[in-house]
Amino acid sequence: MPDNSIFIPIAMPPQLPWLEPEDRFPAPSTAWGPDDPAPGLLAAGAALDIHHLCAAYGQGTFPWYGPGQPILWWAPDPRMVLPVSEFRLHRSLRRALQAFRSQARCEIRIDHSFSEVISACANKKREGQAGTWIVPDMVEAYVRLHVAGHAHSVETWVDGELVGGLYCVALGRAVFGESMFAHTTDASKIALCALVSLCRHHGIEIIDCQQNTRHLTSFGGREIPRSEFLLHIENARKHSAPPWVFDPVYWDELLPPRASKA
Repeated sequence: MPDNSIFIPIAMPPQLPWLEPEDRFPAPSTAWGPDDPAPGLLAAGAALDIHHLCAAYGQGTFPWYGPGQPILWWAPDPRMVLPVSEFRLHRSLRRALQAFRSQARCEIRIDHSFSEVISACANKKREGQAGTWIVPDMVEAYVRLHVAGHAHSVETWVDGELVGGLYCVALGRAVFGESMFAHTTDASKIALCALVSLCRHHGIEIIDCQQNTRHLTSFGGREIPRSEFLLHIENARKHSAPPWVFDPVYWDELLPPRASKA
C-alpha cells in the first residue's frame, strides 16, 4: 500500500513508452531500473478503465501519479509483499483486537461503503505528508472497478459508524493492497488484521503492498524479486475468487480461542 505522499520527477526521458488506449502494456521486465530517475516506472498514458486496470494488475503493474501528471504505470523490482502466514500481531494490537472482537458494537464489514472508504483514504491528512496519489480520476476508476467485482473494501465499524478501513484489488486469489485510513486509534490496523484473517481462511498466501515502508515491515512485510511476485500472480489467478464476506470466526486465524479450564 503506497505512501499517500508522492514525489515523481516531472521530466521523463523520451524512452519511456507512451501508451495509447489500444496499446498493450510493456513487459514488467522493461521497467526502469535502479540507476534510472524513477526505478520501477514502466509506462505513461493508456486509460484508467476496467480493462486496463485488470490487465495491469494481472502483470504486476499499478497506476501511481500525482495531480497534473499523466497516468504513470509502475512495476517495481523488488516488490513489497505481506506473506499472511508471517503477519506480526504486536502485543498492543492484539489487546486492541481482543477488545474489538469482544464487543457487539464493533464489527467488520466488507464492501459496505467502498466509495466512502476510498474517499477517506484520499482525503486523510497524514503528518509530514502533502498531496495524494488518489486523485479524483483514480477514485472514480476504482469505484468502477469495485462495481465490476475486482476491488473491495474492508471496513471497521463502531456503534454503526465507519471509523477506519482499507481497499484492495483482487483478481482470483491475487490480492493487491492499495491504501488505508483511520479516524480512531488502531481502526485501520484492525481492518488489516481482518483482511489477513480472511486471506488465511481462504488460502491466499500474500497481500501485495507495492512499496517498502517501515510501517509494513513492522507487520511482517518484506521484499521479494519481481519475477517471484509475477509467478505468484500467475498461479493465484488460476483459482476462483473467494467470497468477499467476513465471518467473525475468521478472527480465530489470528486469535485462537483460549482453551477452557478443566
